[in-house]
Amino acid sequence: MTFQELVSRVGGTVVVDNPDAEIGFAYASDLLSDVMGHCGDESVLITIQNHLNAIAVCTLAGIEAVVICHSRPVPDDMKDAAEREGVGIVTTPLSQFAASVALSDLKPSSR
Repeated sequence: MTFQELVSRVGGTVVVDNPDAEIGFAYASDLLSDVMGHCGDESVLITIQNHLNAIAVCTLAGIEAVVICHSRPVPDDMKDAAEREGVGIVTTPLSQFAASVALSDLKPSSR
């Protein structure tokens, strides 16, 4: 899935673009240690965590994009880090459940 397809599926707004993203797996969690252990390359993280540490976890885990649910605002330091690290950010009015359903056909290849 492309980044633009992701944005369309969740009815989202692009905060930080990542046109080169290749997204093949979706993972929903707010516990960042859980994300580090179970989410990886070519992934999108579905969360309400709208802070700098979420981007740090994405960088460590190889996550291509983050969907921030409930239209939570994205602070400038998070935007700056995402731009620097090449992580796309999308906000959506959807809940984590609804965003997960919208991306439910993304299956892990070997997780």
